[in-house]
Amino acid sequence: MRLLSTILVLLLVLLQYRLWFGNGSLTDIHHLDAIKQAQLEENTMLRERNQSLAAEVVDLKQGLAAIEERARSEMGMIKEGETFYQIIGSTTNPQ
Repeated sequence: MRLLSTILVLLLVLLQYRLWFGNGSLTDIHHLDAIKQAQLEENTMLRERNQSLAAEVVDLKQGLAAIEERARSEMGMIKEGETFYQIIGSTTNPQ
């Protein structure tokens, strides 16, 4: 009877070891949950970015106002008949 109890206790310890420290243990599960949560947050951020870019593409395809605004701000273009004024600040340092 004593031998059977010892074997059962040893078997229980081995199974508990695998549960706490082995492959697929509770620590691994918590670690994988943290990685999963970080990935979900990154996916949400990227999904919002993609939606913003898709809306911008639709706007550029459908409206000339967006194209004109980009040409003015990014390329410094002006319309025919407009006058370009460049304001230069003072070069002295007021101290």
